[in-house]
Amino acid sequence: VQLVESGGGLVRPGGSLRLSCEASGPIFKLNTMAWYRGDPGQPRDLVASITKDGWPIHADSVRGRFTISRDNTKNTIYLQMSDLQPDDTAVYFCNARHYTAGYDSQDLWGQGTQVTVSA
Repeated sequence: VQLVESGGGLVRPGGSLRLSCEASGPIFKLNTMAWYRGDPGQPRDLVASITKDGWPIHADSVRGRFTISRDNTKNTIYLQMSDLQPDDTAVYFCNARHYTAGYDSQDLWGQGTQVTVSA
């Protein structure tokens, strides 16, 4: 199973972006999915997570500006980001907990998408 992110880019302060992360491959059961951010080689910070039933949690730093959502029919999560600020500049990574048919647990990561907020 692979995770592929899209939607990053360069935006001015106060602008908006929408990130997408699609899971593909031999999917059996996707559980909680999440967005993290960080610089390459550095620890990643949780931005937001969402359960398979659609219950979201947002980090204090983004609450009210970012919204995570999920479409189980498309095995995809989204991160709508508004009022972006320079401190939001980072590589954004998608994460998913996947269970195989044999109920092995897999912690999956995407390759990351760069978000740069600059005037």
